[in-house]
Amino acid sequence: MKLLFFLPVIAFFSFHVDAQIQQPYNYINNKEVICNNGAVVSAHALASEAGLLMLKKGGNAVDAAIATQLALAVVYPVAGNLGGGGFMIAHLANGKEIALDFRETAPSAATRDMYLDDKGNPQLELSQNGRLSAGVPGSVAGMFAALRYAKLDMRTLIAPAIQLAKYGFAISESQANSFNYMKASFLEYNESPVAFVRTTSWQAGDTLVQKELAGTLERIRDFGKDGFYKGITANLIVKEMKVKNGIISLKDLEKYVVRIREIMKFDYKGYQILSMPLPSSGGIILQQLLGMVSGRGLDTMGFQSPAATQLMVEAERRAFADRAFYQGDPDFVKVPVTELISKSYLKKRMSDFVSGKAGSSDITKEGLVSESTETTHLSVIDKWGNAVSLTTTLNGGYGSNTVVAGAGFLLNNEMDDFSIKPGVPNMYGAVGNEKNAIAPGKRMLSSMTPTIVLKDGQPFMVVGTPGGTTIPTSVFQSIVNVIDFKMEANAAVNYPKFHHQWLPDIVTLEDGFDKNTATTLRDYGYKTVNTDAIGRTEMIVVRILPNGKKVINAVADRRGDDAVAAY
Repeated sequence: MKLLFFLPVIAFFSFHVDAQIQQPYNYINNKEVICNNGAVVSAHALASEAGLLMLKKGGNAVDAAIATQLALAVVYPVAGNLGGGGFMIAHLANGKEIALDFRETAPSAATRDMYLDDKGNPQLELSQNGRLSAGVPGSVAGMFAALRYAKLDMRTLIAPAIQLAKYGFAISESQANSFNYMKASFLEYNESPVAFVRTTSWQAGDTLVQKELAGTLERIRDFGKDGFYKGITANLIVKEMKVKNGIISLKDLEKYVVRIREIMKFDYKGYQILSMPLPSSGGIILQQLLGMVSGRGLDTMGFQSPAATQLMVEAERRAFADRAFYQGDPDFVKVPVTELISKSYLKKRMSDFVSGKAGSSDITKEGLVSESTETTHLSVIDKWGNAVSLTTTLNGGYGSNTVVAGAGFLLNNEMDDFSIKPGVPNMYGAVGNEKNAIAPGKRMLSSMTPTIVLKDGQPFMVVGTPGGTTIPTSVFQSIVNVIDFKMEANAAVNYPKFHHQWLPDIVTLEDGFDKNTATTLRDYGYKTVNTDAIGRTEMIVVRILPNGKKVINAVADRRGDDAVAAY
């Protein structure tokens, strides 16, 4: 059966209120929904539906986020996961603000130079593919840490994911193409058969069944967190490590803990921005970016004008230079966060900005302070005003390309997010120094930027995106598009974006970016390159009408199979 995709400008729809996905073989990709109660936006329609089912069963935004994340591990294996990690921030209706760090950690047997050969040369193949590239997974622990803020039990929340894994769902054309493209890699990095590989080519509408993954999900349902970090699943992970050079141990799994962090909160033009602190670099970068453009008349320059784009590019250059030099896991290294986000420091950082002339990353280094690709995102809001922004990842597409035999889930390749050697770029081109060096139990620096924007203490926007180092710059642009350029959510998400990350010293422009502005940037002295897509932003914007009625506008990115489910 072929998939039926419908891409309306505005959609309204409903589901039966139970814990089952009603049409896993014939579903709709709604890209925008206007509603009054609650909304879920994620990378796949069936995952968004799983979250909506929980809202309609009386669950809150946290319930919906957990169910959506679990379903993504089934229907979106390129990035949805049990074998990865991520970050969640939430603003609850009672005013409580939450930042959960379930980032992967380096195994206890990890060493600083574990990816260098005997001559000190980096071996990127080992840090980016196969079992040695995997950090200790945090996603399952993260879901159980979030469960204390939910209303429903895990048995209910996990039911849609088990259904989709055990009985299957129809894959999209892009998924079929992806599985076919990855076939050689899956065969290279796996000794046992995996669900994503078959003799004939995949086609849109084919059914993907994942029996082993269903078994893992059932163990989580029956035994809780211990159903993953102990017992059968844990033993299967360690058995997979022993196939070839993996180093995650049973003790590593048993000792994994979620960190509760202090949420980053700051003001921008009358709005309160909530984002993720270290070991995610996203919140610091976002505060730096908004701080560096503040007070410079950005809102008068015009969307994608040469002046606005240049100002934002130069802010991005400086923020990423600071990221490379100063940032790492705060449990292991001292990071001067207070100084990096101070108004005086950010003003000084932009003091050498020259309008109409390209900056240079050879000249612009980290500031002087006193001592201090493939990912997926989901955004949720409920009828009570609880909001969740959650970004989770395997790092690269399909992570390490290695599936745990007998357990059916992919392992991450998150170890590549460490600085395997100072100054050597990772797979996203990001560089770092000793602060992000490998150490046992340490969390690798991340770019994930789950973000919630408040207006008068109430959720105004829930936003985030995948995209490696493009994540914070895409979130930055999405916020500016709405607040400064007064764009509706659909346009803010779907108009072409741009990116700069200090090194390489190149401005990346998404296809469709304003040609006149691109030409002007090159005239200024910038080097530009084009790319087909930057990120896949999931955004919810809440407007309060003059009569006091709340209107929720939820938008899924046009760049993928992303979808909204709402009521």
